[in-house]
Amino acid sequence: MEDLSLHILDIVENSIAAGANRVEIRVVEDTGKDILSVEIRDNGKGMSKEVRENAVDPFYTTRTTRRVGLGLSLLSQSAKEAEGDMTIKSKEDEGTTIYAYFKHSHIDRKPLGNMAETLIVLIAGNPDIDFLYEHILNNRAYSIDTKGIREELGDIPLSSPDVIEAVRKDIQNGLKILSP
Repeated sequence: MEDLSLHILDIVENSIAAGANRVEIRVVEDTGKDILSVEIRDNGKGMSKEVRENAVDPFYTTRTTRRVGLGLSLLSQSAKEAEGDMTIKSKEDEGTTIYAYFKHSHIDRKPLGNMAETLIVLIAGNPDIDFLYEHILNNRAYSIDTKGIREELGDIPLSSPDVIEAVRKDIQNGLKILSP
């Protein structure tokens, strides 16, 4: 995967496949501490101890449609290549948290990528899932929570083209504010 937003997309899709109806994504960039971290938390079915212990093995998967599961192993590898690491916390019937961190300035750290488009793909493709996205860059922060948006919209679907365009603009403007 070329950038971290694609890793995030893959892991969130796994969360949705695991029955999550709420997914929280948090990106923290602390240039003073030279760390970029990504945390993805869901309320899906969680993982058994066996699945959790094998989750970063590229030849282990719980899917029946293919024999390899590369998402978590590739994220783990990307983190380690940038002097970071990845952890998995999961409990059956309670959900899963994936946490990865990277040395922000490391030459091999993949770029964050287009988080606005990643979020729009997730929101438009899964309008019944609640997504919370938080991005913190040093002392500036941006967040969006589709649960609140859905409550404000009432009967208007979150997947409506006008709503998706408004959400896209909000995310793009919010992330622009974080730019140095």
